[in-house]
Amino acid sequence: MPDREPPHLYIDADACPVKDEAYRVAARHGLKVTLVANRFIAVPRDDAIRLQVVGEGPDAADDWIADHVEADDVVVTADIPLAARCLAKDAAVIGTTGKPFTKESIGSALASRELMSHLREVGEITGGPRPFAARDRSRFLQELEHAVNRGKRARAARQSLEAAP
Repeated sequence: MPDREPPHLYIDADACPVKDEAYRVAARHGLKVTLVANRFIAVPRDDAIRLQVVGEGPDAADDWIADHVEADDVVVTADIPLAARCLAKDAAVIGTTGKPFTKESIGSALASRELMSHLREVGEITGGPRPFAARDRSRFLQELEHAVNRGKRARAARQSLEAAP
């Protein structure tokens, strides 16, 4: 029986407040981690963790992640359009506050994003998202653990089917 490749963890890293938590979960599950950023950021010295620096374009990191993510991988991002692109490839996507993006919820999230963008353009909304809280960190850890376990089971099932005679 061939070794089963675990899911890969991709982190939209430029403004991610939960990188350390993601490293811990990835280490516990033996996952490789790729942080994608527009500039150099410090990452732990670990063969399983790498930094991918991309160009300065507004969607360069998103494009790189969307081009490399595969089914059952896990993506950490607060970017709703990137979440939609990754869900379309059957990856799991978790927001930095621990809220999972799903195929069922992404349409509503995209519509809300557009509405909020329009309201900001016309001056109706001046505040941003609520501050990151300890409960967000806790929810993130719980959801990441669930997503990784689901991805491992799904990947193992898929690989078993592919290996069957």
